[in-house]
Amino acid sequence: MDVSREKAPTAQETFMQMAQAAGLRGRILVTIGLLILVRLGVHLPVPGIDRVAFAQNVQNSPLIGFLDLFSGGGLSALGIFALGILPYINASIIVQLLTAALPSLEDLQKNEGEAGRRKISQITRYVSLGWAILQSIGIGIWVSPFAQSPSPLFIAQTALALTAGSMFVMWISEVVTERGIGNGASLLIFINIVSVLPRSLGQTFELAQSGDTQVVGRVVVLLLVFLVTIVGIVFVQEGTRRIPIISARRQVGRKVYRESRSYLPLRLNQGGVMPIIFASSVLIVPSFLAQSLNNPFLVQVANVLSPNGPTPWAYALFYLTLILFFSYFYASLIVNPVDMSQNLKKMGASIPGIRPGQKTSDYVEKVLNRLTFLGAIFLGLVAIVPTAVESAIGVQTFRGFGATSLLILVGVAIETAKQIQTYVISQRYEGMVK
Repeated sequence: MDVSREKAPTAQETFMQMAQAAGLRGRILVTIGLLILVRLGVHLPVPGIDRVAFAQNVQNSPLIGFLDLFSGGGLSALGIFALGILPYINASIIVQLLTAALPSLEDLQKNEGEAGRRKISQITRYVSLGWAILQSIGIGIWVSPFAQSPSPLFIAQTALALTAGSMFVMWISEVVTERGIGNGASLLIFINIVSVLPRSLGQTFELAQSGDTQVVGRVVVLLLVFLVTIVGIVFVQEGTRRIPIISARRQVGRKVYRESRSYLPLRLNQGGVMPIIFASSVLIVPSFLAQSLNNPFLVQVANVLSPNGPTPWAYALFYLTLILFFSYFYASLIVNPVDMSQNLKKMGASIPGIRPGQKTSDYVEKVLNRLTFLGAIFLGLVAIVPTAVESAIGVQTFRGFGATSLLILVGVAIETAKQIQTYVISQRYEGMVK
């Protein structure tokens, strides 16, 4: 795998290309326009609900606060985009788990090429529709006590509005991915988190201005923890293990090419922000079902798995386990050591000291497992430690906006910036050809 040694585009070159290059400018404008459209839809209310009573009921709910993080306040406002991209994320989890378990789906993904991936995408859309219908019906039953005229018709109308809104958001995310900049689903979550950020920062600054020296010290400690977390996130997101590879000497016609040295980059965190997003989505399912169905057993399970519940260690352990699982799962989807070994063999390249074939795939798998473990442990610490510090010092103004949100913000920003740089470099080479 050859790695370009050209210099990365400077900030000045990047902004000039964003303003001048028609293709890149068009993609950015499409992305911004669609994200604004989603934010407008969040504030379009579902009709027939007593909003004052509903707002008072959900004001201090930790579950609603966490879900609002991914819907940008849509759930507490009960807008038509209240579900947002969550059904699509949950459907992606289900389909990817089934892909690893069912040989037919695995064959579609690995051997059918682009047509197979399109079929899997279509299956994911259907699962998203079913999941959105279930969640919409649950929300309709949950908010029916606050309806102006409670009836089965009200539940059906609410479910229809929320399902249609969720499917529209899913379509927008796919359009952003195809015709815009960055991953559509990640950017939608990013913009929803950013919309909640000013409120959390405002509450924290108000607390710091109270004049109490002890409170100010606690706020400073919390902000320092978040700053260190940001630095750690950037370090790990950019961290790679470079496995050296040597290309064999080859002869083309009468010309003999000397052996070349390069490296195989393996990221420390292969899954990026997706493992922690998936883990968070799975973690809120018991609380959502408990509030929707009001089942005593589910309520007890939700309390055990709550960060503010009687057993925070159980929450931390379960959260860390989910992050580990999804990190390894995503790493197995992104990097296939057997395919990598075969590709190196076809290119006439090898890892120094490692025999081609099975030995190479075993070596790459061992290195990948170690990297994934380190990356997953870091993700777990990022998700748990700042929340624990927040609870220990008694500053709860960042509740809902925690290290998970920070990781998503930084990770999505880095990935989007890299994609913009890729377009800038492509424009650079197009200019050279012209």
